[in-house]
Amino acid sequence: MRDRVVLALTGASGVVYGYELLRSLVSAGKKVSLITSENGSKLISLELGLDLSHLESIADRTYRNDEMDSDLASGSTRFQAMVIAPCSMRTLGCIASGISENLICRVAEVCLKERRPLIVVPRETPLSLIHIENMRRLALSGGIVLPAMPAFYYKPKTVDEIVRYVVGKVLDQLGIDHELFPRWKGTRHR
Repeated sequence: MRDRVVLALTGASGVVYGYELLRSLVSAGKKVSLITSENGSKLISLELGLDLSHLESIADRTYRNDEMDSDLASGSTRFQAMVIAPCSMRTLGCIASGISENLICRVAEVCLKERRPLIVVPRETPLSLIHIENMRRLALSGGIVLPAMPAFYYKPKTVDEIVRYVVGKVLDQLGIDHELFPRWKGTRHR
């Protein structure tokens, strides 16, 4: 289904990226299947002051991370893409190593084997060589590594503007039109 996107929230700080992406995807007319890890659920409360049920009410479908028998675990289930935002380094490492220990990792594996877009938004700093190697392996396997690194050329004034920039970059990768941040116009040279 070209109108369905799987969105996963893991236990990395930055769950605001996933929340804003969920809202943006729904606003763009996409149906969102939401998977939240146990630590991701904790961060929704800690960082956003919201309950998981609030995000679940926005999504079209919701899944627990231990639902390995769900339809999403099969390559025969149709969906456009998967985004993991934020993506913990543990989750990224499992995916890069081919370890499907939970539904998030299994759906990511399905994306890679079926050649569907898989976008991971890691939010970690500094990066160890292990993190970098895992990102490299994931990219070589067909995944898109889109770190939560905002631009400042458009002079953002709020945290929300910085978040929207990163979410807009994810939407760009999905081919979804948006106006979440101003595009670079270039500079004039005389």
